[in-house]
Amino acid sequence: MKSYSFLWIWGLLHLFPVFSHAQAAIQDSTVRAVIDQFFEGIYLGDTALIRSTLATEARLMGVSLKDQTLIDESIDKFMEAIATSQGPGFFHEKLWNYDIRVDTPIASAVTDYTFFLNGKVSHCGTNAFQLAYLQDGWKIIQIIDTRRQEGCRTEEYNLTDTLHAFLDAWHHAAAVADEDTFFGSMASKAIYLGTDAKERWNRNYMAFWAEPYFQKDSAWAFTAHDRHIYFNDAQTIAWFEEKLDTWMGHCRGSGVLRLYPEGWKIEHYNLAVTIPNEKMDRYLKKIVRKK
Repeated sequence: MKSYSFLWIWGLLHLFPVFSHAQAAIQDSTVRAVIDQFFEGIYLGDTALIRSTLATEARLMGVSLKDQTLIDESIDKFMEAIATSQGPGFFHEKLWNYDIRVDTPIASAVTDYTFFLNGKVSHCGTNAFQLAYLQDGWKIIQIIDTRRQEGCRTEEYNLTDTLHAFLDAWHHAAAVADEDTFFGSMASKAIYLGTDAKERWNRNYMAFWAEPYFQKDSAWAFTAHDRHIYFNDAQTIAWFEEKLDTWMGHCRGSGVLRLYPEGWKIEHYNLAVTIPNEKMDRYLKKIVRKK
C-alpha cells in the first residue's frame, strides 16, 4: 500500500480552499459582466443583446410606492419600449456600485442606480438581481427595483475625499468641544478603544465619560495625517488607518465606517500610542518597573 507524507496530504487539502477563492473572484466578475451587458443593451437600444443576458423564464418586477404591492412587468413590453430608443444613450441607467454574492449555481446582486431619459434624470433607486448558472452560462432570472424621483445622484463623486472631510470634521468637533457633532458622527452601537487596555467604550458610555472634557473650550485636539481609506465593492463599508499628532505624541488611529440611510457613521475606532523601535526597550523597562 502506497504511503503518503503528512506534508503531501496537508498541501492537497489546502489546495482546494485556494482554488475556491480564485474561482469565487472569477464568478463575481462574470456575474457583473452579465449585468453590465444587460445595461449596455439598454444604452444601445439593442434588444437582442438584452435578451442574451436573460433566462427564458426571466421576470421584471417592481414595488408600488402607493400601496406596497408587487408589480409584475412584461418582458415583451419592456423590449418594445427599448426598441423605441432614438439612438445610443437615449435610455441610460447608470449603476453606482455593486454588491454581489455568489454561491454557484445561484447569485444575487444589488446596485444603486439613476435612470436618464434622453440625458435628463427620470428616476433612481436600487436594483436587486437574481441569477442562475444554466447550460449556457450565467443568466438573469429576476430583477426587482425601487423607483423614486427625489434625491437622485447625477454624477460621480470622490467618496474618498468625502470620508476624509467627514473624519477631519469628527476630529475637529473634539478640538472645539462640539459634543453633538462628535458623538452624532458615531453609530449608536459604535465602539471606541482608547490607549488604556481598560478603555473599551460604547458611544453612550464614552459620551458620559467625556462630558467634563466637552464642557471646556476643547475636549482634546488630534491632528490627522497620512490617512488611508478602503472600501467594500458596494461602497457601503469603509475602513481606514491614520497617523495622529496628539498631546501624547505620535499616535495611530484605525476604524470602520458604515453607510446608513442618514449618512456615514463611525462603527469602530481604535486609538493607539506608537513607540519607535529604538525606544521600545526603555519603554518596557518603565512599564515593568511600574508593575
